[in-house]
Amino acid sequence: MNTRNATKIGLFFGSFNPIHVGHLIIANHMATQTDLKEVWLVVSPQNPLKLKQSLARDQDRLHLVRLAIDDNLRLRASDIEFSLPQPSYTIDTLAYLRERHPDKQFVLIMGGDNLPTLPKWKNYDLILRDFEIYVYYRPGYELGELANHPQIKVFDKVPQMQISASYIRECLVADLPIEYLVTEPVLKYLESSGLYKKNRVKE
Repeated sequence: MNTRNATKIGLFFGSFNPIHVGHLIIANHMATQTDLKEVWLVVSPQNPLKLKQSLARDQDRLHLVRLAIDDNLRLRASDIEFSLPQPSYTIDTLAYLRERHPDKQFVLIMGGDNLPTLPKWKNYDLILRDFEIYVYYRPGYELGELANHPQIKVFDKVPQMQISASYIRECLVADLPIEYLVTEPVLKYLESSGLYKKNRVKE
């Protein structure tokens, strides 16, 4: 495929358990201040490095991402991994998406803290061969030798907030406020559904 004229789509993978404003800030920055046309937030049903029982239901997390995105046309919620074998491996998802959308050029988005662990990923050499990786620099983490790879582009001015999904879950279980950590629609859904109070989701 001639990638020169292909629509460039960034893939931002995550559990989004739940999605918070930190995720949205990164996704929106990459969608609006790089050459990416859109950023798809890919909700992972099972990260190979996380226990399945630590996650809220797949459809609940997907719904929260859709609520968070609202009407932002540059962002999109993706459930593509829900129909793929689990646990989900990035190389398999990338290959499937490329076959399904031959008119698009997919770019992997990851944090600088994850870049040094890339060699531990399944078929990471194929990822580097076939796909670009956009890395947002995270203060306090060394990028390692891979930062100089021709397929990797590092962005050092991506705004970030020190918010964790686990902290939000802990607050919900303890009946502590989470205003401003999530968007208003997400807040209302979490409060009305009692999602994490009910599931008692823990790391």
